[in-house]
Amino acid sequence: MKKVSFFRSIHLKLVLVIVLLILISIQIIGVYFVKTLQTTLLDSFKISIQEKVNILSIYLEEQLVKERVVEKGDATLEDDIKRILSDNNSSDIKEIRVVDSNGIIVGTSDPENQHLVGQKMVDISVRRVLSNSSQPDNPIKQKNGEKIYELITPIKTNGDETVGAIYLVGKIENVYKQIDKINQIFQKGTIITLVVTAILGVLLARTITKPISDMQKHAFALSKGNFSRKVKVYGFDEIGQLAITFNNLTKKLQESQATTESERRKLSSVLAYMTDGVIATDRRGRIILINEPAAKMLDVSRETVLSEPIINLLDLKEKYTFEELLEERESVILDYSTHYEPYILRANFSVIQKETGFVNGLITVLHDITEQEKIDMERKEFVANVSHELRTPLTTMRSYVEALYDGAWKDEELAPKFLNVTQNETERMIRLVNDLLQLSKLDSRDYQLNKELVDFIVFYNRIIDRFELTKQQNVIFLRKLPKKAAFVEIDEDKLTQVLDNIISNALKYSPEGGKITFSIKEQEQQIIVSVSDNGVGIPKENIDKIFDRFYRVDKARTRKLGGTGLGLAIAKEMVEAHGGRIWASSKEGKGTKISFTLPYIQSEEDDWG
Repeated sequence: MKKVSFFRSIHLKLVLVIVLLILISIQIIGVYFVKTLQTTLLDSFKISIQEKVNILSIYLEEQLVKERVVEKGDATLEDDIKRILSDNNSSDIKEIRVVDSNGIIVGTSDPENQHLVGQKMVDISVRRVLSNSSQPDNPIKQKNGEKIYELITPIKTNGDETVGAIYLVGKIENVYKQIDKINQIFQKGTIITLVVTAILGVLLARTITKPISDMQKHAFALSKGNFSRKVKVYGFDEIGQLAITFNNLTKKLQESQATTESERRKLSSVLAYMTDGVIATDRRGRIILINEPAAKMLDVSRETVLSEPIINLLDLKEKYTFEELLEERESVILDYSTHYEPYILRANFSVIQKETGFVNGLITVLHDITEQEKIDMERKEFVANVSHELRTPLTTMRSYVEALYDGAWKDEELAPKFLNVTQNETERMIRLVNDLLQLSKLDSRDYQLNKELVDFIVFYNRIIDRFELTKQQNVIFLRKLPKKAAFVEIDEDKLTQVLDNIISNALKYSPEGGKITFSIKEQEQQIIVSVSDNGVGIPKENIDKIFDRFYRVDKARTRKLGGTGLGLAIAKEMVEAHGGRIWASSKEGKGTKISFTLPYIQSEEDDWG
């Protein structure tokens, strides 16, 4: 069983979900809390400053409108204002400036700015206030790296006459520092909350994931065939009920598996000893079972074809759909023949169907009918060839006999010619019948070979001499034969017929002035006899068929030269009867070479020598 990594487990997912929910909730609450707290603190700061300015404005108005008689020792306006400002100074106020109606600074609470007293205030916001214009829009500003609060308030008399203005700079940075401290406290609280939540989440997740993990291990054991384990029940909640149900399911699966295994053994035994191929599919046409004979017939591996569509395996997708195969009641012929070898299967289909009519799948039975089809084709071809070979001379004879019957026998010039043709055709039929009888005897395997120990070199030369004396066309005979004797045990009559057929074919297909080469090669256990010509040759695709009965490469030319198409077939049967083999090699346009072997024992040759 592949172990689930921690980063993919439901354990981590549950903890992450809980932590994220808490984190999102805290963040939403924190944003709302900090926003509200910030607004409250800023409003409280502004109200506190405004109240102090209002009180201060009353005292300053009194000093600004007061008529003064300058006498020695009396306090000046600047002295009175300085005293008032010092009495009203506080920690949240950085500086208070008092400006008269002409914009002249008459006092400041900042000891470092006392030199500004008596100078004109150039701030445009102050001028607006003195001229009864609006207050500045943004009283909170950034100055020298810290935030300040600017408040400019006019000093008015009871008659609503502006006699001056108060320019106050508040230390609002302290408010923001308090907010930052509260944020830090909130962040630390959030981290602590998340840690505690994660720990509790892990403990909570374990109560859910542990029973599930146990059930996963149990399911894996079930897949391996182990039905003895049971899932531990941790409680009677939904997961506990699931564990109880899982245990009940295990028991029923064990019973079903025992029954299924028994049936499977029976079915496997039946399929294993069947000679026919059997393939079963599911209701979608995908292979669920294939026995060994079927796999061998189709030349496939059982493991690779499972779940593959049956119409693909049988190469029927262009002719049938799976639904059409379900309705097919006749046998389907599967032709897998190649250019070199026939291979034909017959497929019968049977539907796997429930009593309700629901189709569960399809059973296909395969039977190899290659030999049956091959024999049937050979029989048909043999009958057709024999019929054709007999009909041709009979038709010719009939025509000439009818001509003679009609009076041609009276013509002294035509009658001998007609009789000569009739005689030739009769001899041709006799040769054909004799060849057929010869093949029939060879097929029956009840004939006897009259073997004798013969010097094959002498025997071969004698046959070549006979052909060399009787040949009509100008063909050169070239002999490449050993000088020493080579004694083999053969039936001279049968081997004479073999060589006659081979040499006759070489002469037929050799051009005028051509060359025929006769050779013998000695090997340890056999001799190789060869006859080669430089005639028209045989195409590569026909070379393996020339030993078949009635096979001709050029049928028109063969019949013209008088062949029956059985010579090489008879030669093959006779050579194989002697324990040898025969074959051909050829290049089209350059000639053909026929070779055959005969068993050869060196010790016997030495004894005769």
